Amino acid sequence: MTPRLRLFVNIDHVATLRQARRGHEPDPIEAARLCEHAGADGITAHLREDRRHIQDADILRLSSAVTTALNLECAALDEMLALAEQIRPQEVTLVPERRMEVTTEGGLDVVRNVTELADAVTRMKRAGVRSSLFIDPDPAQIQAARDIGADAIELHTGTYAHHPDDPATLAALADGTQLGRSLGLAVHAGHGLTVYNVGPVAAIDGIEELNIGHSIVSRAVFVGLAEAVREVRHVMSLARP
Repeated sequence: MTPRLRLFVNIDHVATLRQARRGHEPDPIEAARLCEHAGADGITAHLREDRRHIQDADILRLSSAVTTALNLECAALDEMLALAEQIRPQEVTLVPERRMEVTTEGGLDVVRNVTELADAVTRMKRAGVRSSLFIDPDPAQIQAARDIGADAIELHTGTYAHHPDDPATLAALADGTQLGRSLGLAVHAGHGLTVYNVGPVAAIDGIEELNIGHSIVSRAVFVGLAEAVREVRHVMSLARP
C-alpha cells in the first residue's frame, strides 16, 4: 500500500533573513505555526555547526511549539546529537556538512563513515528518536544505511532539480525508493524541489515524505508563506491523489 505523502517545510531561510540583522524578525517559530496551519505535516530545521541561520534557541522553542512533527537536520556531531537527546524530536536527519558550502551538496558517504554514523543512529535509538540519513540514490549507500539500523533515508534530489529533463535523474530516485522500501526503510526525498518540479518526484510510489524549504520561503515573498505551502501541497496532491 502506498504511504500517504507528507510535506515537511524547512524553515531555515526564515532564520537566514532574521540573521541578516541579528534581530528578532522574522521569527522561525511563527513561520512554523503558519506552515502547520496551511497544511504542512511537519517542520524541518537544520542546525548547522556555524549557526548561519537556525540557532540553538530556535530548536528549543520549536521542540515545544511544533504541533505536527519536528525533523532536526544536523551533522553527526556530539553537540548536535546531545541536543537531539535533550529535546527528542520525532526525527533526526543526519546530513553532511562542510563549512564553506552555500547549501548541502550531495549526500552522506555512509560506506566510508559507517562507524561514526552507526554510533549516531544507535544514540538516537536509545533516545527513542527516529533516524534518517540524507544520501544520494546510490544502491551501496542505501544498503549501508539499512545495515547500520537507520529507520529512514532521505534521497538527495539535487541532481534531478538541476537536470529535471534528464529521465535518468528521476529513474535513479525511483530505483532508490524501490530498493529502500524493499530493505524495510522509510523513504523521504528533498533538496532543490519547487512547486514547478516537485510533481514527478511526488508521483514516485513509495516516497513517504518530501522536505522543501528554500523555494517555499522564496515564493512566500510574493504570495505569503501560507499560500506558498498550499501551492506545493496542491501540486503534491495532484501527483499522488
